[in-house]
Amino acid sequence: MNALTMQKNRTAINHYPLRRIQLGIIIAVGGFLILMVGTRPDLFLLDRSPVLGFVQIAVMLVGLAAICIGGSICLGGLWKGCTPSIAAELGARIISTGYIIIVFAGLADIFGLGSHPYPEFIPYFGEWQARGVQIGEGLIAVGFLLMLPYSRHPFFHSRPNPPEIDRPD
Repeated sequence: MNALTMQKNRTAINHYPLRRIQLGIIIAVGGFLILMVGTRPDLFLLDRSPVLGFVQIAVMLVGLAAICIGGSICLGGLWKGCTPSIAAELGARIISTGYIIIVFAGLADIFGLGSHPYPEFIPYFGEWQARGVQIGEGLIAVGFLLMLPYSRHPFFHSRPNPPEIDRPD
């Protein structure tokens, strides 16, 4: 196979990097499955406790990390090798910030920030922790929306290109 045929296999007709986008989607879907094991282990017949404990929270955080990484890889591939806009770069940072909020909200009891500190009580996922995770997930969603290449779509152009005028010399 020559180099041109190999390049055609890696990109679509519209020149999107298909392997990068596919890898991002696979990582994100795998992260979703890991997240489901952490949040609802009874769906996979793995439930051992009536509360959401430390191990389940840790598995949930690993799944969310994989979703964030996979989504960022996939959405980065939509820029077709061009430089992302400032909004897209800001979106990547908002995704990271949302994940950090989720980590600290989910593990607040372990860090000693929650209402049930670790040595005295068994850590579990409480109402305030759930709200912190929801806020972080909202930030991640906003970050993903900002990473979309809106500026490249003709629907989002504010005015059409001016027609070329033939000037007599």
